[in-house]
Amino acid sequence: MHEIPKTPQGFLDALPHCRALGMLMVSCGDGKAVIDMPYDENLIGDPKTRVVHGGAVSALMDTCCGMAVFFHPDQPDSTATIDLRIDYMRSATPGQTIRAEAVCHQMTRNVAFVRAVAMDEDRARPVATATGAFTVERRLPEESA
Repeated sequence: MHEIPKTPQGFLDALPHCRALGMLMVSCGDGKAVIDMPYDENLIGDPKTRVVHGGAVSALMDTCCGMAVFFHPDQPDSTATIDLRIDYMRSATPGQTIRAEAVCHQMTRNVAFVRAVAMDEDRARPVATATGAFTVERRLPEESA
């Protein structure tokens, strides 16, 4: 089994899609995560408006939510997305960094519940909001030895 890095930046660096999308760690810990995704012309979804593709925003929010779970004080050994609902409110402003902020607001034995918001530099209105459920996986004591 591949070992998951136990530092927030190590977590991001270990995921090729995060590197490809240019994600940058802002802060992470105590069940909260903040990640920036700088504007990149390679992420444009509409050449006419130059707006970043919604799939890139989705990947940013999914990653941010997963990190909020993984770096929660209850310290799961791994996590994966069960369900993620994203509501797109408006297009991100071309040329601006998009920031995702996620909070793990409830963790049960097997499932974590997360809320997130993505904003561009205007910060006036959300680009998107998300709610999700993520697995909470813990190794059995004999697996840790």
